Amino acid sequence: MARPQPTAFQNARLVDPESRYDGPGSLIVSEGVIADVAKGREFKNLSGDVRVIDCEGAMLAPGLIDLRVKTGEPGAEPKETLKSAAQAAAAGGVTSMVVQPDTDPAIDDPAMVDFILRRARDIELVNVYPAGAATKGLKGQQLAEIGLMRDAGCVFITDVDHSIVDSRVFRRILAYAKAFDMLVAHRPADPWLTGDAGATEGDFAARLGIPAAPTAAETIMLERDLALAELTGARLLVDQITCAASLEALRRAKDRGVKVHASVSINHLSFNELDIGDYRTFAKLDPPLRSEADRQALIDALADGLIDVVVSAHAPAPAEDKRLPYAEAAPGSVGLETLLPALLAFHHDERVPLVDLIRAVTLAPAQLLNLQAGRIAPGAPADLVLCDLGAPVIVDADKLRSKSKNSAFDGRRLQGQVLMTLVDGRAVYRTTD
Repeated sequence: MARPQPTAFQNARLVDPESRYDGPGSLIVSEGVIADVAKGREFKNLSGDVRVIDCEGAMLAPGLIDLRVKTGEPGAEPKETLKSAAQAAAAGGVTSMVVQPDTDPAIDDPAMVDFILRRARDIELVNVYPAGAATKGLKGQQLAEIGLMRDAGCVFITDVDHSIVDSRVFRRILAYAKAFDMLVAHRPADPWLTGDAGATEGDFAARLGIPAAPTAAETIMLERDLALAELTGARLLVDQITCAASLEALRRAKDRGVKVHASVSINHLSFNELDIGDYRTFAKLDPPLRSEADRQALIDALADGLIDVVVSAHAPAPAEDKRLPYAEAAPGSVGLETLLPALLAFHHDERVPLVDLIRAVTLAPAQLLNLQAGRIAPGAPADLVLCDLGAPVIVDADKLRSKSKNSAFDGRRLQGQVLMTLVDGRAVYRTTD
């Protein structure tokens, strides 16, 4: 596609996680990259061919990079297609998304990686990166074609919601991935303890009569994963850490020098187990919502840098899968369009500095994937989001761009409206769209 004319964004609140700058400034976008940055001032005497946009004090930051996005393509397109997910991402200020390999067929060979990349090029909206399955068919038994998938463009490997129970298999995966310096993401959950749980074990779940699992199901598996990561020297991403006890294990491992990083979903930062209410299926998630003490511990861990990345955990489920008795309803919530305004709540509440929040959804995931994005600097990709931090947002699930409307944030009042999203210098979303 032809690139747009050079554009100067003046009078912005620049937030750059790389330099930790948060203040007034301007920048120029040209030829798909950031051509120049002026911190604390505006550009003067611009040439006539430069288009000028007055940001009126709105935040201009790197576009979000979401490491955990499920779609239904291929195999379950009524849930979500790559195009509908990309449209939702653009509306949410997400300029790069990593699609998970639990499709039908699974993304467990280079041909499937190539299929996702070709479909993304055809759509021409946001950057789409495929994650590859760690084991064939996500069955936890035989290693997938990890090296060939990496060469085809896979950015990390994961079995998504399927825990790899066999420790020998998981050790082989970590050792093999280390040879390629490939990141391995793993959900720590002991399946013998979780079963079909829809809540966290405790008084609240007992009163509702909901099948529940203890947080120990996470910590038991996490301790094993950390030990094997230390043994092999591989890079491990703890996928969706959820409880205070896990944070203690994570800190000990990082202090020992284990190459471990952790993500948390915006859902577990924003909700606790009481948000299930009277069997509210939109709040049924996997992993399930935890106690308020756990939620507060997660926020503190994000603030002090123990948790590296925040993800949307976008998991579309159509109405026929959600509007069922709680025990029968599918878990998951869409989240691409609500990730940024929900995250900004911790800025408005003065719990986490704005630059650190932005880092967790831009520079931190970019560094994990060895991308050049996630920063405001000359030569960096012009993947940007312009956001009015104070603008009210009332989430109406029916108006979301995702094909599925199962948002845990439905009806919630947030602050932070995306005004414009740029990918490679192209405006892929405006509030008028």
